[in-house]
Amino acid sequence: MSLLIFIQEGLNEAVASARIVAPVEMNILDLAFKGGWIMIPIVLLFFIAAGIFVERLLVIRKASKESDSFMDRIKDYILGSRIDSAKNLCKKTDTPYARMIEKGINRLGRPMNDIQVAIENVGVIEVAKLEKGFTWVATTAAIAPMLGFFGTVTGMVRAFFDMANAGSSVDITLLSGGIYEALVTTVAGLAAGIPALFAYNYLVARVDGVIAKMEARTMDFMDILNEPVTEQQSWQSEEKEK
Repeated sequence: MSLLIFIQEGLNEAVASARIVAPVEMNILDLAFKGGWIMIPIVLLFFIAAGIFVERLLVIRKASKESDSFMDRIKDYILGSRIDSAKNLCKKTDTPYARMIEKGINRLGRPMNDIQVAIENVGVIEVAKLEKGFTWVATTAAIAPMLGFFGTVTGMVRAFFDMANAGSSVDITLLSGGIYEALVTTVAGLAAGIPALFAYNYLVARVDGVIAKMEARTMDFMDILNEPVTEQQSWQSEEKEK
């Protein structure tokens, strides 16, 4: 009888040791609630920066589109004294450099320096339009990690406060649970700040590319105006008569 009991106990121990303990799983929603109220501004900054990034990326991509025949047609129109056709082409080409060229065309007949200054002023306005909202993305990259560290510090203070109030009956889960919740905000802050930093630098690089195209088209336009041909002299005299 005792042998049977011994065998039964051995089987029970073997079955118990063979059991697989289900791992405790964590999801993003649970982590967000564990972080406390500091998670609210971090999440808001992240979604604001993400929305601005997508919107600005579409705008910049549209602004960077370029027609290979645009400047050739502008040259033909100007040298052929077809100023209205050149203006209409600029209006149909919805890009920053087209609006700059249109401004230069509207200043035809004035000194070259005045034309160039007018074009540059339009360029400054166009660049400001492209960079609209960049401040929010840069702010997210800088502030989100700081908010995460702030949440960690306040969480640690609360954890040690609870431990001090517990007195001699301190439980290790009391301290570890508080630290765990505090570190969640650090993870959230870095998760929002790091992509925002990459997004900001990427947008700045794309805008720099657009600026380079605007400067190149400005130089091409000024070269057209400085080209010594009889057609150019004809429209210059016509503009002066007006």
